Amino acid sequence: MDATPIDPVANPALTPMMAQYFEIKAAHPRYLLFYRMGDFYELFFQDAEIASAALGIVLTRRGKHLDQDIQMCGVPIHAANDYLNKLIKLGHRVAICEQVEDPKEAKKRGSKSVVKRDVVRLITAGTLTEDDHLDAKASNFLAALAMVRHGETDFALAWADVSTGETFTADLQAEQLGDELARINPAELLLTEATKSVLTERHLFAPSWAAIAHTAPAESFDSETATTALRQAFPRGEFDPTALSRAARAALGAIVGYIGEAQKGVGVALRAPVPQAHAAYIIIDQATRASLELHQTQRGQQRGSLRQHIDLTVTAPGSRLLAARLAAPLADAAAINARLDAVALLVNDTMLTARLRAELKTVPDLARALTRLTLDRGGPRDLAAIGKAVGAAKAVAAHFGGDDTLPPILQRLAQTLAAAPAELADQLARALDEQLPLLSRDGGFVREGYDAQLDEERALASQTRSVIASLQARLIEETDLRSLKIRHNGVLGYFVELPAAQGGKLMEEPHRNQFIHRQTLANAMRFTTTELADLQGRIARAHEAALQIETSVFAELRNAVLQQTAALREIADALAELDVTAALAHLAATRSYTRPEIDNSLAFEILDGRHPVVEDMVAAEGQSFVANDANLSGSDAVGGGRLWLVTGPNMGGKSTFLRQNALIAVLAQMGSFVPASKAHIGVVDRLFSRVGASDDIAHGRSTFMVEMVETAAILNRATRRSLVVLDEIGRGTATFDGLSIAWAAVEALHETTGCRALFATHFHELTSLAKTLSRVSNVTMKVREWEGDVVFLHEVGPGAADRSYGIQVARLAGLPEPVLQRARQVLTVLEQRSVGTASSSQKASVLDDLPLFAHQPAPRPAQKDPVHQALDAVRPDEMTPKQAIEALYELKKIRDDARRS
Repeated sequence: MDATPIDPVANPALTPMMAQYFEIKAAHPRYLLFYRMGDFYELFFQDAEIASAALGIVLTRRGKHLDQDIQMCGVPIHAANDYLNKLIKLGHRVAICEQVEDPKEAKKRGSKSVVKRDVVRLITAGTLTEDDHLDAKASNFLAALAMVRHGETDFALAWADVSTGETFTADLQAEQLGDELARINPAELLLTEATKSVLTERHLFAPSWAAIAHTAPAESFDSETATTALRQAFPRGEFDPTALSRAARAALGAIVGYIGEAQKGVGVALRAPVPQAHAAYIIIDQATRASLELHQTQRGQQRGSLRQHIDLTVTAPGSRLLAARLAAPLADAAAINARLDAVALLVNDTMLTARLRAELKTVPDLARALTRLTLDRGGPRDLAAIGKAVGAAKAVAAHFGGDDTLPPILQRLAQTLAAAPAELADQLARALDEQLPLLSRDGGFVREGYDAQLDEERALASQTRSVIASLQARLIEETDLRSLKIRHNGVLGYFVELPAAQGGKLMEEPHRNQFIHRQTLANAMRFTTTELADLQGRIARAHEAALQIETSVFAELRNAVLQQTAALREIADALAELDVTAALAHLAATRSYTRPEIDNSLAFEILDGRHPVVEDMVAAEGQSFVANDANLSGSDAVGGGRLWLVTGPNMGGKSTFLRQNALIAVLAQMGSFVPASKAHIGVVDRLFSRVGASDDIAHGRSTFMVEMVETAAILNRATRRSLVVLDEIGRGTATFDGLSIAWAAVEALHETTGCRALFATHFHELTSLAKTLSRVSNVTMKVREWEGDVVFLHEVGPGAADRSYGIQVARLAGLPEPVLQRARQVLTVLEQRSVGTASSSQKASVLDDLPLFAHQPAPRPAQKDPVHQALDAVRPDEMTPKQAIEALYELKKIRDDARRS
């Protein structure tokens, strides 16, 4: 409900509390308002309807507004995180409204005064920081898209993970936005209405963006205002906002403003933004990411994706970094080889790798703990996590022993970890107890012996507890009431409680002057005494004093941590990078991966290449994967890379072969060893994969249309240094149309683009192109036929397939035998017409000779000879001579009966 402020004077029927609610709600109309009332967050009106339906909680009514019932629902504060999590995942945004003054202060203004409340935080999908709301192994980016017009329209994207502080910017062309957002996969996208309109007019606003896009006011994307805001948001000297383009400043300024509003004045905990050059990474479009199933399968599941099969990291930050590298493999040979050098050293020293991984396994998520403390949202457990991470960093660095012969990357990581502030880890270890509460306000987290005054207050509190136990025993003896208990709650404090049947005795002589009646319940009566009240005061003062001391200790420790923010962020980065390096080394050692040779040539030579995912799956079933070679190497001197035309039957392994070579390129350029016995790859600048059929019916695009759109993108954007993987182009339309399109596409890839390419097809006519196009080669998936069945060998060999074996595949799929027989009949006639063995009149009248579309009676099922059936039942080795003679007479009788019938 987009409420507007309501004047209580103009609306005398409106209670002070509801007037307060409407005022706060009007300031946050697009958010579900969690309005604090006691131990619950309450929601009203339309918010209540939405939350009730989304969370499955009861919708009630409380009072009336404008003669209508006020709908209401609520969630307990102690369980609020679970409910918030559900709402955020469903795409809602929530405003947390807390009581910001003590109820006692409100009462001083009058008995009907309302406790002051205000929104202390806005929770959205892109601004989460709590582990309860986040996937530990996934980044959670908030992105902003800015558009600046000055002659030409410039676009820029800024994105930040609020939970870790990582921040990036990139200047982009409009056509690049879809690919970049697919790589980043933000949880939330900010843009203006004008930007959205421009993209929509140019058909560049993807339908999938609608779920994450939020329009923001144009002023929040003002580049001049952003310059001032950025200087305030980032520590002095970290970066110069004017070094960014106007569009990038506008996008980053929008993010800083949005986070600042969400944190309600707490500030932002972002790191200096890292500009990302588009040319530094392989350009992988959205269709290719889906086709290769890099992060999730085409069914939207992580299981079965490349990431799931290669992620052997042992820390959550390491897993996030591996995912980022997989999403953006490098396009610089020197940088790739630097990563491979680090992996190679650990591959060759398995004992060091094992020690590092064992040490890293104990490391908490330092980056997210530090962010929560920076935003004043952390607790004792976050302090402990930082202390443990710093201690682990020192231990990990010790395994390298100051070796100055390490590869540059490992040397840098070792130096960073060795410089970890050991004094901070020692201070945190001395200060923090073993068992820690989530929040500092709960107390009990400072270790005994760390603060003498705190120990004194705790001793007093502990002593008074024993005094209460003694007092209870004495009162039982004095009253002879064995059911007497001294209890405590937040309203009454300490009190004496008795069952209702016995409570009346304390209101009679001789106890009535000693016990003061406080409360009568259905089953119990409660009292106090002067002595108990004095004791409660002593206990309350001791607890309060202890909590104040612990609060100051927490502030002291938090300040010590924040003074080391820069060093701690470097340590977090180093631990994650070392985890990824060790994980890739472990992957290579355990799965027989080899180091690829990476250079700036147009080479692409793979020996014994394997599909990293399929290999794992068949191994789990006790089978072995059939490795295959691929050689697409070329040179500028001969016009570019080679193009392989791959033919063979469905189920023969073409798609697996195509994908495995693309995945080997991705693995190699992210800095990983690859599943092959040898790999020589010239750096790929763009990777395109069109494998498998899909449609987009919801947006009016058929399978063939989707295929053509994706093929167009490849032909328009591929370069000589690209790797293109195409499967079955043109199969979604009429045969001659499809063949013509496929033919022209092959020629374009060969003559115009000159890229390295794998082109799988069932159009056998295309294989003739190898005679006229110098860099085209024919290869096929080998098969064998045995007693009418086809055996797929999954081997790639030179040559072209003589046929597609479609009917044999259909038989394996379970098509009825009559259908298969009819298909063979049709195929025979069509093949005769194709090779020219039929006469002209037969070719012209093929539909008359073979009425494909006329009704054909199903052939009668073949009946087995009854004599043969009887013979099948005979077991000569088990028969006596007499039984054999009787069986012979029986067979003769069966034959005679069959003849007469």
